[in-house]
Amino acid sequence: MLNDPLLRLRAVGMMEGASFLVLLGIAMPLKYLAGEPQMVRVVGMIHGVLFLLFVAAVFQVSVQLRWPARRVLAALAASVLPFGPFVFDAHVRRVSAIQAR
Repeated sequence: MLNDPLLRLRAVGMMEGASFLVLLGIAMPLKYLAGEPQMVRVVGMIHGVLFLLFVAAVFQVSVQLRWPARRVLAALAASVLPFGPFVFDAHVRRVSAIQAR
């Protein structure tokens, strides 16, 4: 599975999106409402690494599959929005299904 760059992008995107939601929905409230900043450090580091992996995977796929600049920009924009990677994944699946026909 991880040998296919598109599947790798989708997998990393799912993990990056989930880590972002954990950071925003659990770690940040714990920091600011309960005074417990430790989880932000841990989840923030994990999210940061996954974000960088996602950006690298986007550029790898864009070169290998000759994505238009518009799709690359959409992927990068999605990576900074809550739920964005999940919406972008649905778009990628739809485009892949159309191109496979």
